[in-house]
Amino acid sequence: MDYINEYGDLMTSPIIGQKIPDFELEAYANGKVSKVRLRENKSKWMVLLFYPADFTFICPTELQAAAELYPQFKKEGAEIFSVSTDTVFVHKAWHDNSPAISKIKFPMVADPTGKLCRALGTYIEEEGMSLRATFIIDPEGIIKAMEVHDNSIGRNIDETLRKLQAAKFVREHRTEVC
Repeated sequence: MDYINEYGDLMTSPIIGQKIPDFELEAYANGKVSKVRLRENKSKWMVLLFYPADFTFICPTELQAAAELYPQFKKEGAEIFSVSTDTVFVHKAWHDNSPAISKIKFPMVADPTGKLCRALGTYIEEEGMSLRATFIIDPEGIIKAMEVHDNSIGRNIDETLRKLQAAKFVREHRTEVC
């Protein structure tokens, strides 16, 4: 009961079915820093991969797996965005110094103020970083799937691809489910 009283306002309504907030953030991709607006990706599916911090232990394995499956996500009409509270300069340093991260071709989004993380409920105030989380967003900007983990638990990118394919199937065959 104390937990509900103290933290109840964090989960006032389900996030599934809600529109993604329209944020403009900096991202590092393909050797360049650029601005990314999430809502500008209309007509594409989006996969947001939130992770705690660059230069950590679990994150490179997940992001390397995402980099390896990136062509399949693109084939499904989806763009991947990895997101942490690090700056684009830290993303670049990690990309330049890690063999696993150097394989990444998708945008590495910087959310140093935690605005996007807070908006989607992944921000850990005491630590200034995000929980490990995945969001699958349809071309209209509607959140179709989310998964949030304790930062000590890794995620399975193959399963993320499967969920994307399932969400696409349901969207295309509205009367059927998978």
